[in-house]
Amino acid sequence: MVIVMEETASEEQVSSVIDKLVRLGFDIHRSTGVRHTVLGAVGGRIIDARDLEVLDGVKEVLRISSPYKLASRTFKPEGTQIKIKDVVFGGREVIMMAGPCTVESRDQVMSIAEVVARHGAKVLRGGAFKPRTSPYSFQGMGEEGLKHLRQAADRFDMLVVSEVMEPSQIPLFIRYVDILQIGARNMQNFNLLREVGRINKPVLIKRGASATIEETLLAAEYVMSGGNHEVMVCERGIRTFETYLRNTLDISAIPVLKKLSHLPVVADPSHATGRRDKVPPMAQASVAAGADALLIEVHNDPENALCDGAQSLLPDQFEALMRRLRLIAEAVDRSVAADVPEPAER
Repeated sequence: MVIVMEETASEEQVSSVIDKLVRLGFDIHRSTGVRHTVLGAVGGRIIDARDLEVLDGVKEVLRISSPYKLASRTFKPEGTQIKIKDVVFGGREVIMMAGPCTVESRDQVMSIAEVVARHGAKVLRGGAFKPRTSPYSFQGMGEEGLKHLRQAADRFDMLVVSEVMEPSQIPLFIRYVDILQIGARNMQNFNLLREVGRINKPVLIKRGASATIEETLLAAEYVMSGGNHEVMVCERGIRTFETYLRNTLDISAIPVLKKLSHLPVVADPSHATGRRDKVPPMAQASVAAGADALLIEVHNDPENALCDGAQSLLPDQFEALMRRLRLIAEAVDRSVAADVPEPAER
C-alpha cells in the first residue's frame, strides 16, 4: 500500500507512521516529492486502512492492486529523475546513448565515441561481454573492453552503459561503468536482479523478447525492493509472428510504461529492427511517443563489424538522425542535445 503524508506533516509524524508500519511487518520505501512524502509499504499483514488514515500527518492511504508497488506511478506520481554527473534521465531532455554493439578495439571505440559525442550523445554504449545465441560468435573483449569504454568516455566527457551478465561480474562493472544494463535474456534472472538491487549504481533493464509490460515492471520491482531505486526500463522490441524485422518495436509500450510507472523509459530501435534503414524512423517515433532516452548503435565500418553490423548506423546517418530528432523533440516539448563545436585549430 501507499501512504501519502500531508504537505505539512512533520518529520516526527512521518517517523511515527514508519515505526508503526515496521511493527506490522512492512518493508518501508520512502519517497520525498516536491509537496508530499510518500511511504510505500511492502509485505506485512492485512490491516484496515482506517487504522493508518487516523494517524497524525496522514493524508490518504492507497491500496495498490498491481503486483509492482515501488515501480508504480502511484508510489511516485511526479516521476523519477536519475542524475549522473550533469546528465538527467527522466527530465525534459531526451538523452542519447550511442556507440558500437560490441567493443572490438581501442581505436574503434575512440573513433566512434568522438563522433557520437560531437553530435550530442551523452552516454557511450558498448558490449564488453556479449551474450550470443551461437557459441561460435564473438563473445566480447571482457575487462579489456570495459577499459576501452571508460577511457573513451572520459576523453569525450561521456557516461558508460554496458551489459552485465552475471552477479560475479558486478564488482568489475562498478569500476568501469556508470549504468549497468540487464539484457533482454537476463530480464528474469532474479539472482542478478537482486544483486544489482544492492548496489549504488543506476540500472537499465531491457524488456525480454516475450515479456509483458507487467513482467518488465516486476523485473524493475526486484531491483527496487533491494534498495536501488535508480532504475530505467527499456523497450527493445518483442517477438511476434512477423519475421521481416529482427523484432517488433512496441511503440505503444512507451506511453503505457509512462502511465503505469514513474521510472524513466528508454527505447532501443537498433535491436528492435535489426536494420539500419529502419532505425531512424523508429527512433523518431519513440521520441514522439515519450521516450526519455534512446539506445542507438553506431559503427564506423559496419560492413566488417564483429556483431550486429546490419543494424548499426554510419556516422553521417547518426548526424542526420540527431538533426531530425531535435525537430521532433521540440514539437513534443522536449529537447535533444545540440552538436558540440569542434575545438578551434591552434
